[in-house]
Amino acid sequence: MIFPATTAFYAGLLALVYLRLSGWVMASRVSGNVLVGDGGDDAMLKRVRSHANFSEYVPLALIVIGLLEAGGGGHGLVQALLVALLLGRILHPIGMFAPPNSPRQFACRGGGILLTMAALAIGGIALLLRAA
Repeated sequence: MIFPATTAFYAGLLALVYLRLSGWVMASRVSGNVLVGDGGDDAMLKRVRSHANFSEYVPLALIVIGLLEAGGGGHGLVQALLVALLLGRILHPIGMFAPPNSPRQFACRGGGILLTMAALAIGGIALLLRAA
């Protein structure tokens, strides 16, 4: 087993994205005087859900991809999965604030979650194939 250096690098980048999303939520909480929940504010709800969606998908995806890399998975595959994950997690919150049913909403929000799920699915299948 090798140290998953590529995954570690992207985990660092994703940690910075997570901190940015956290700051985005905190700033909204302070400016709107909302200590818990969304305060009935649709924009606050979108920020909270963007942050939560990130925290729901990224940890498992990093574990799966990191195990794949540590188990000797191909560098190109690992790199592609991590780029897709990072791009997906950046696009998703942009799409959350796009006008409903707009091309930007479909491209960013839809594309973001599809990239995230593809990285997780392909990584999971590749990990199962390596372990079999």
